[in-house]
Amino acid sequence: MRYPFWTADVFTDRAFAGNPLAVVADATGLTTDQMQALAHEFNLSETTFVLPPESTEHTFRLRIFTPKAELPFAGHPTVGSAFVLAAVGRIQLQEDVTRIVFGENVGPVRVDIRVHDGKPVSSRLWAARLPEFGPPTPERESIAKALGLDTDDVLADERDSPASLSCGTPFMFVPLRSLDAVRRARIQREAWNRTMNSPWTEAVFLFSHETESKDVSVHARMFAPAFGVEEDPATGGAAAAFAGYLARRDKLTSGSGRWVIEQGIEMGRPSRMEVEADAADGTLTAVRVAGPSVIITEGYINL
Repeated sequence: MRYPFWTADVFTDRAFAGNPLAVVADATGLTTDQMQALAHEFNLSETTFVLPPESTEHTFRLRIFTPKAELPFAGHPTVGSAFVLAAVGRIQLQEDVTRIVFGENVGPVRVDIRVHDGKPVSSRLWAARLPEFGPPTPERESIAKALGLDTDDVLADERDSPASLSCGTPFMFVPLRSLDAVRRARIQREAWNRTMNSPWTEAVFLFSHETESKDVSVHARMFAPAFGVEEDPATGGAAAAFAGYLARRDKLTSGSGRWVIEQGIEMGRPSRMEVEADAADGTLTAVRVAGPSVIITEGYINL
């Protein structure tokens, strides 16, 4: 059998930046083991497999794999898959905005594809689950050692402290004192394995409010070696959960908040993620993550 695939750079408007993604556009007939083997073969942060919908309310079924594991939800695969399917003609586009729904392991995920002159420009996901805070994080000193930093580099005050959140895939969020601290962070394997072995999450999103670009809100990096991803250039699933952190930090109780995250710069793959959250009566009601994509390659898998 021959299975068509495309790769795209996601959360960027230019080639060789953003987060690479492989999309197997029709994975009908592939087993779970074959999908995992192919994700390992591509060896990108994630590979997606598009399947017929399991519900009449869904446009496609989408399964997401890292080189080591299947994920219930991830942002850059969702955003990038929608863009690729639109660009290669698998989705009938309507001017301005085309709405689709992916059936993912986390539940139905709405994606709005922005269209101009009959072509996709960018895509925006709506988180199927709103951000939920998880269990307490390790002590600040232990986190710092795992990242090769000084304890004082990790913030712990009224506005910024380490926290665990999830929109389907859990992350530990670690605020750092400066852009320099984010740049200096390196996984210290022994301390990391000792500290970041939580059954809830082993994915760590570290960030600073000091940024390289003046028009962004946060500078970030994400480490998840347990998923086979030593460092990720753009993490949409983390960005969705991060909306819960930022909304609490900025005391968003009604209306909408918007933040822009820069990530991947230390890897030479600069990325930008636009994050939005809606709130009413002190409760978040919606979270969205958006960005453009660029198709890079296309081909066939022979099995």
